[in-house]
Amino acid sequence: MKFITDENLGIQIPRFLKSLDYDVISVIEVALSYPDIDILAIANKENRILLTTDKDFGELVFKEKLIHSGVILLRLRDESVKNKKKVILRELNSGKNFEGKFTRIRD
Repeated sequence: MKFITDENLGIQIPRFLKSLDYDVISVIEVALSYPDIDILAIANKENRILLTTDKDFGELVFKEKLIHSGVILLRLRDESVKNKKKVILRELNSGKNFEGKFTRIRD
């Protein structure tokens, strides 16, 4: 799986995913302050799953019916980096297929 992390996840989450040998780019590095629609287009063009905490992507996918390669929306009570890493690792180890799906994850 290839990922693109939204800027709201900071730089530690993409570094964490890279340490697990995932192909990941960060919006901070390639598209800082781009509109959500453009970020979704980059993710789709590069066949990357978007990892975000921004529920506006749900509106783009469900209301606007925009094509995507997959979106993982984190809706966590504990938004610490430590908890994000724990939850992401749990989900990645679950064997779920996130490609082409909109997935909401809670802690």
